[in-house]
Amino acid sequence: MRLEPLRRKDIPRCVEIEKILFPGDSPWSAYAFHAELDAGGHYLVARPAESDEVVGYAGLAIVGRRGDYETSIHTIGVDPAWQRNGVGTALLKALLDRADELVAPVFLEVRTDNEAAIALYERHGFERVGLRKRYYQPSGADAYTMARPRAQVRDEVAG
Repeated sequence: MRLEPLRRKDIPRCVEIEKILFPGDSPWSAYAFHAELDAGGHYLVARPAESDEVVGYAGLAIVGRRGDYETSIHTIGVDPAWQRNGVGTALLKALLDRADELVAPVFLEVRTDNEAAIALYERHGFERVGLRKRYYQPSGADAYTMARPRAQVRDEVAG
């Protein structure tokens, strides 16, 4: 599996996966992906080692300034044919690595009925910190807000 920066030519495939994953809600449009790239977020795609096909994508929004960054996972999606093969975990770890480089806390929203995603996030240090009623539209599904604290600043001591 290769993780690479999301390119604009990858967006149609990301939109296709969104429609498969989120049919009862408002899947992201091409416009939404373009807007996120324009905003300067950290967006990645996953490709099989032997192919250029996009099988997953993930994005991290970054706000604030040096020393006071905050990040938010805006999306993670994996083609159903590739789920349970470590693609989502690899994408999540890459986003968390970027947040750790920035020494930033990470926030996200996840459907309360998405037990697999909740378990994945909890394994990576997230805790439930809130509930957003009727967050996803048009289905009206609730979402948990989850947070992971900023990484500890590593003291660099010359020895």
